[in-house]
Amino acid sequence: MKLYIADGNPHCIKVLAALELAGVKCDTEVVSHEEKVVPHFTHPVLPVLLLPDGQHLFSPNSICQYLFDISGQNATDATNQWLEWEATNLQPAVLQSLHMVALQGKHVEAAAVMKEPLNWLELSLSKKNTPFLTAEAVSVADIVLWAALYPLLSDSGFDAGELRSVRGWFERVGGLEACQTSARRVLQGKGVEALKTFLQKLPATQTQRRDSPTNANEAEDGEHVMTVEEIEEAAQVWSEGLKASPAVSERKHPVLPQEGKRNVLLTSALPYVNNVPHLGNIIGCVLSADVFARYGRLRGWNLLYICGTDEYGTATENKAREEGLTPQEICDKYHAVHADIYQWFQIDFDFFGRTTTERQTEIAQDIFWRLHERGFLLEDTVEQLRCESCQRFLADRFVEGECPHCRYPEARGDQCDKCGRLINAVELRNPQCKVCKETPVIRSSKHLFLNLPKLESELEQWLAKSTGSGDWTANARHITRSWLRDGLKPRCITRDLLWGTPVPHEDYKQKVFYVWFDAPIGYLSITANYTDQWEKWWKNPQQVELYNFMAKDNVPFHSVVFPCSLLGAQDNYTLVNHLIATEYLNYEDTKFSKSRGVGVFGDMAKDTGIPSDVWRFYLLYLRPEGQDSAFSWSDMALKNNSELLNNLGNFINRAGMFVSKFFDGRVPEMLLNEDDKRLIAQVRWELKQYIQLLDKVRQRAGTVTGVSVNVACLLSVVLEPYMPSVSHTIRQQLQAPPTCVSTMLQNTGTFICTLPAGHCIGTVSPLFQKLENEQIEALRKRFGGQQTPSSSSAAVETKPSSGAAQDADPDRAKQLTALVAEQGNKVRVLKAQKAEKSVLDKEVETLLDLKKQLSLAEGKNPAAQKGKKK
Repeated sequence: MKLYIADGNPHCIKVLAALELAGVKCDTEVVSHEEKVVPHFTHPVLPVLLLPDGQHLFSPNSICQYLFDISGQNATDATNQWLEWEATNLQPAVLQSLHMVALQGKHVEAAAVMKEPLNWLELSLSKKNTPFLTAEAVSVADIVLWAALYPLLSDSGFDAGELRSVRGWFERVGGLEACQTSARRVLQGKGVEALKTFLQKLPATQTQRRDSPTNANEAEDGEHVMTVEEIEEAAQVWSEGLKASPAVSERKHPVLPQEGKRNVLLTSALPYVNNVPHLGNIIGCVLSADVFARYGRLRGWNLLYICGTDEYGTATENKAREEGLTPQEICDKYHAVHADIYQWFQIDFDFFGRTTTERQTEIAQDIFWRLHERGFLLEDTVEQLRCESCQRFLADRFVEGECPHCRYPEARGDQCDKCGRLINAVELRNPQCKVCKETPVIRSSKHLFLNLPKLESELEQWLAKSTGSGDWTANARHITRSWLRDGLKPRCITRDLLWGTPVPHEDYKQKVFYVWFDAPIGYLSITANYTDQWEKWWKNPQQVELYNFMAKDNVPFHSVVFPCSLLGAQDNYTLVNHLIATEYLNYEDTKFSKSRGVGVFGDMAKDTGIPSDVWRFYLLYLRPEGQDSAFSWSDMALKNNSELLNNLGNFINRAGMFVSKFFDGRVPEMLLNEDDKRLIAQVRWELKQYIQLLDKVRQRAGTVTGVSVNVACLLSVVLEPYMPSVSHTIRQQLQAPPTCVSTMLQNTGTFICTLPAGHCIGTVSPLFQKLENEQIEALRKRFGGQQTPSSSSAAVETKPSSGAAQDADPDRAKQLTALVAEQGNKVRVLKAQKAEKSVLDKEVETLLDLKKQLSLAEGKNPAAQKGKKK
């Protein structure tokens, strides 16, 4: 192992102390703050622990926990809770305070920022009868919290107040030689002065404080102080319960715009059909949009969520060639794969369609002719790469070479995966045909262009209005502005391909539309396949709000090219009002790549045995909104065990169990005092303090339990967009009335007593299961970013197999790969049709035998393949 640290980085104090206490042998290297140790990260992250298997740990708390774990000092639920509190509550306040002290000299203001978390820590420590946070001996939680506080509490100018319990604990932990050594090594005797370089390079968002547990009896700065009238009004609405709640409205199809309602048309970027979607694809578009869709429906909006597979273009032709299928067969196969994965992730589309339809051809060609008739198309001859061996022009993904901008050696003919820049294929250095690997030659071909300069003025007027009144993420605005900054240039909209929407012009019959002209029109055609009244959504900008969700690389096509196509068509089209774009989600220490099979894919997530709601929660927790983020198996286990199991799961379970155990399964009478009414009025932040009252004021157990179980019901509604299965399970356990879902988030939000006194709850059971370290490590090895490559289909006779490895037989392996794929599809179809077990078992047995033969043909021992995906 190797640990990378930087002088003056406060996070390094905790990992160095943990390393020494754990007694683990590890090389340490000091690097600069700007050093990018983790490959593919767009920003430097330190400290970083390089593991023996080549993986990188870059969360300081995860590094500390890992070091303690491998030394045999395994984390407990209590230590996990402290680590989570430090990361989400203490650390943001510490960073803001350090910024004030080291860079601004604002000691008093820094102390005010730290008052809340330190008081909460003081309260917690004062209740303990052990010298350390969780036990008689020091734990990873003590090291992490001590190291976070050390630069501030050791600074002579910082006055934290009396805090006897905190001071005593701080001195006990600080007395350890490992702690003293690590602090000296990082701060080098300079105190907070040593942190200036580190703090100056922090993004502003990291020095801005997040909310932390509040004191119920104090009104913190910036917190809304409830008036007596507001509190009484909230209590009155609570007491009325479900009497005045609206009737539960069921979704009826087709969903169409309605007068007087908020009509929201929601799209997520159409996932490309050339492979199985990975976690980055899922969070970047369909899952993010699904959360918004579920939230909008809970709010009572009239919302239509449309998506589908993008099926035309070079990637489909390449995939078809690789698998020995026709492009249409590839589209049919992977459309079903996508639909199945999204269904497992509980993505609740109103309609999930595809672009290889007659309606796509009709609508795309209609927009083309309208642009042509209005003079927004240009004709030009362009130089293209042509493979003389294959006798075809090499568009987009049919050619690869070195990127002219960043020198990435595997850039495609339309875009570089590494730097994201758009490329003309002739600009590639050392290009190669993807099919035969020959070097192509440059030839001329006549094409049609969308005249973006002619539409630029109208586009800028529309953008000013849309970005001014709508919700556009910062990266969407920036990317759009960068396209406009140097002036728009004509964009080619035709390709020399076989698979695509045909260009209807007489002079271009052998060409198809470029996928990025054609694909966004898929939103319209998919809606048209959903309802023949599609124009009520897409030609109705007066009544309809359009939301687009996507990853940042799709932004220019949705903010410039597609809007220009619709503006030039002059047919009153609905244009995007809100454009929501994410950065990239990485996998551990590398990039996801659907086309290259790197990372955890949707079908792999299904096979882990981890519920889809846990995947949804963790992906949403990681959602790369302002900068790239990275999926980590160990961090996923930490978040599941601390946030879901310990926090949410324990609260829901405790409220329900109190009703079952002490009140015969019926919600008790609730006599609200002033504190209860304040809780109801300020439930969003008073909740944690109110839970602590369970141990402090036992004579009020009935009221406390009744309100708590109603808070649990409210949480089930709030959770619905994010974790729909967990939401449903909570309501099922509480036997909550269906109307609670349609009531609490309507209008401005109302917290009411949905479970009145006497309400009988159901059987209460745990919502989440702990993810053990052994399980996570096994999954990391099993799903380490490898996806079975596809090969051409071919017929082959099966032979008896043996368990011993043999010499590799590439030809036979190729034939068996096709048979495995064919048999696998057969098994999936039988499972989907819920075939009889005897029939299914027989086909599964055949599949396993084929896989064993494939292992032998590849020169592998079948016994070593048991951990792989089946």
